[in-house]
Amino acid sequence: MTPINSGRVWRGAIAGGIAWTVWSFVTGMIVGEERYMKAQADRIFLGDSRIPVFLGAWILCLFALSYAGAWLYAHVRRSAGPGPGTAACVGAWLGFAAGFPANMAQLAWLNTDVMLPIGWIVNLWGGAIIATLIAGWLYRE
Repeated sequence: MTPINSGRVWRGAIAGGIAWTVWSFVTGMIVGEERYMKAQADRIFLGDSRIPVFLGAWILCLFALSYAGAWLYAHVRRSAGPGPGTAACVGAWLGFAAGFPANMAQLAWLNTDVMLPIGWIVNLWGGAIIATLIAGWLYRE
């Protein structure tokens, strides 16, 4: 069995992380700053983050999840076969785990505009699929 090409995993993780970061900003713009501002005005959200470096930490999390998708794809392709179908499947499961359960609870219980948790689900689920597709496209053994 051929060993995993860790250089290609890292390359895919970095490219996927960049794409996921862009996707995250795009989905944030679609959800709209006004929804976030209203949630702050209604005191549902804090005016200032408890994590002073939140934006950097968020991007770091996206890159870590992108690495997870690239690594999982490199391992799963051995049994499921290489290609975009396998990458999309790995990304969909990763995105589901990362984005759906907690945000479904927010959708059910958070007293704010429903588009916020729906946007968060789309952000994480879609971003995971995009990042893993890119990682799969770049991966070679």
